[in-house]
Amino acid sequence: MGLYDAYLATHHRLHDAEPPAHVALVLTERDLLADGAFDTLSSAIGWAFEYGADRVTVSVSVLDRAVAPTLIRELRRLDVPAETVVRGPEADGSTEARTDSDGAPAWDADDEADAPVRILVGLGGKAEFAGAVRELASDVADGDLAPEAIDETDVAERLLFPEEPDLVIKTGAERLSDFAIWQSVYAELYFTDVNWRDFRRREYLRAVLDFQDRQRRFGR
Repeated sequence: MGLYDAYLATHHRLHDAEPPAHVALVLTERDLLADGAFDTLSSAIGWAFEYGADRVTVSVSVLDRAVAPTLIRELRRLDVPAETVVRGPEADGSTEARTDSDGAPAWDADDEADAPVRILVGLGGKAEFAGAVRELASDVADGDLAPEAIDETDVAERLLFPEEPDLVIKTGAERLSDFAIWQSVYAELYFTDVNWRDFRRREYLRAVLDFQDRQRRFGR
């Protein structure tokens, strides 16, 4: 760790505010196709846990569906200090893949929500929300749910990962891709003009310190 990184880490450690417990990283397929991109992602996930997070969600937007299987395969091999759920469009149309850090099956589907690291590949927030609406409509049609009884909890329970991130980090540009529309409504957004290939510990620490300096209002 360089002197500047050590200075930022000390500033973070002495800060009165709590760091983000749930960090989301928003990437594009182009970010991950650059040399060293998966090493950077492994490091970033490690930094998140090192500096106070207990959960990390990674969202990878994909324009070319042909590259999704390659990305999923490489993401399953990530060297991260936690069990990982990777979900994305597979060749057979399924969206499920659970691995540990060795690439082996990690747990049953019912335990996915407890995974410390969750990675979504090409599963956008709009499609996710539409899927939740379809499930609600089906439950209403089957007589299992009354329309007037539907509330926010019913929607959240039908999302891929219902937990709300505290901090969303996006590199390269001040705009979000199609990421967690429902879950991130009250998240703190942090944009850096550093491209993913140049994202380092200091960039992560800057994001965390910026979060700690903010007064969260949760829509109020």
